[in-house]
Amino acid sequence: MGISVVINTYNEAKNLQECLDSVKGFDEIVVCDMESTDETVEIARRNGCKTIIFPKGSHTICEPARNTAIQSASNPWVLVLDADEKITPRLRDYLYAFIENPSDVAGLFIPRKNYVMHRFRKSSYPDSQLRFLKRDGSDWPATIHSHPTVAGRIDRIPSKRTDLALIHKSVSLTDIVERMNRYTSAQAEKKRSKKVNLLSMIFVPWWFFFKIYILGGSFRYGIAGYIVAKKDAISRFYMLAKIYEAQNEARFREKERNL
Repeated sequence: MGISVVINTYNEAKNLQECLDSVKGFDEIVVCDMESTDETVEIARRNGCKTIIFPKGSHTICEPARNTAIQSASNPWVLVLDADEKITPRLRDYLYAFIENPSDVAGLFIPRKNYVMHRFRKSSYPDSQLRFLKRDGSDWPATIHSHPTVAGRIDRIPSKRTDLALIHKSVSLTDIVERMNRYTSAQAEKKRSKKVNLLSMIFVPWWFFFKIYILGGSFRYGIAGYIVAKKDAISRFYMLAKIYEAQNEARFREKERNL
C-alpha cells in the first residue's frame, strides 16, 4: 500500500522546489498545474513528478482542480499539499506507519503551522487541515476554502504533536495582495446573496481586525502581527465591496430593462 503526494499549482516556480524537496521518499508525486506561465511545470518534470494539466479557464482558485489531481494519483492514499507548504520527515514516517494498521479511517486531519514574515503565527495553530485521505470515495467541492468529503471515518493527529504539523511557509506581501484579490473575488461570488450595507462595510472589517489583533494575540508579533490583522480586515472589506458592486450592477441592469 502506497501514498501519493498531490500538489495543485499555478505559477508556483518560486515555491515548488522547496515543497518537492520535503516530500522525497513518497511513492509518487503528482503535480496538477493550471496552465502556469512561469517555470512551474518544468520544475515538476525535472524532479520526476507525474505532471498533468488542468485547463485554467476563468478559475481563480485551485479547488476546481482538486478532484482531478486526486484521481490522477496511482496509490490508494493521498497527501494533498499546496506549493507553499512542506512537511517533515517525521510526518512522512507517521503517515506510512498509519496506513500499515487497517482501520475504517478514510481521512486524517493534520495540524498546520502558519508563518507570516518568517514568524510562527501561534494564534492560528493548530489550523487542522483534512489533507490525508483515501483516493477512492473522496470528493472535493469546487468552492474556495472547501474541505473534502471521504467515504469513511475521519480521525486527526493531536495538535500537541507539533513535530507532525504541515508547515505553511511565509509568502511575500506582493503574493498576499495578489491572492487577496483572487480570493475575495471567489468569496464574493460564493456569497453574492449576502446583505451588504454601509454599517456592515464599516463594522465587519473592524471586528475582524479586533478579533485577530487583540483577541487572537497578533499584537504580540509587533509590526508583523499588525500587518496580518490589517490584511485580514482589508480582505473582508474588499469581499463585501465586491458583493455590493455585483448587486448594484444587477439592480442597474434591471432598471435598464424596465425603461
